Amino acid sequence: MDKFEEDTVKVPFGTKYLDAALCFPASVTDVRTAVILTHGAGGDMNFKHLVSLAHALASGGFLCLRFTCKGLNLGYRVKAYRAVWEYLKSLQKFTIKHIFVGGRSMGCRAAAALARQLSGESEDTVQGIICLSFPLHPPGQTHTHLQRSKDLRGLPEHMPVLCVSGTEDKMCDRVLFEGMVKEIKAQVEVFWLKGGSHGLTVKGRPEDSVLDEVNLQVITWMSKQAA
Repeated sequence: MDKFEEDTVKVPFGTKYLDAALCFPASVTDVRTAVILTHGAGGDMNFKHLVSLAHALASGGFLCLRFTCKGLNLGYRVKAYRAVWEYLKSLQKFTIKHIFVGGRSMGCRAAAALARQLSGESEDTVQGIICLSFPLHPPGQTHTHLQRSKDLRGLPEHMPVLCVSGTEDKMCDRVLFEGMVKEIKAQVEVFWLKGGSHGLTVKGRPEDSVLDEVNLQVITWMSKQAA
């Protein structure tokens, strides 16, 4: 028997709709913790890593809502993310108490920006942020890291953040990133995937093995925050 169910949904966004997928545990009726995930500058919500993580989360008792937003403007992405946030909060079927926001690459920049906005409006809104392959800078352009990390650095002290990045990520210099993390007020944990690229693939390792390792890191960290 499947451990989770998945429904495709349309999230209202201005005069349009965003394609989304709601993944939830099959046997648990009282789901209290939810996660919103979105993709990077390319692809969509069906990017294999997001699907794998969503299914792992739902199998572990969490609700996961992932969505597609093709816009490459960060401000537009954040507005879309906010629409998905409002949609999730309006769901009558579940009694959601805690919401995590996250994504991969540009998607996690949008998540951090939304969390910063929401934390300025009220104290207890976002339970934590999941950053998969945070894009600290374009390849070879490390000088842009301060602008790219502005929202992470602007998060409040009580905000838990998990960053999962590959040691070979050409868009996230490890020394720069670890230096930036030391300056952040928020509670940041970083998991470095050995040999991992920006796409969190590792040469010589089966993709599913890498996905399982990343998913386990995320779920273990989330369980700790939501306890």
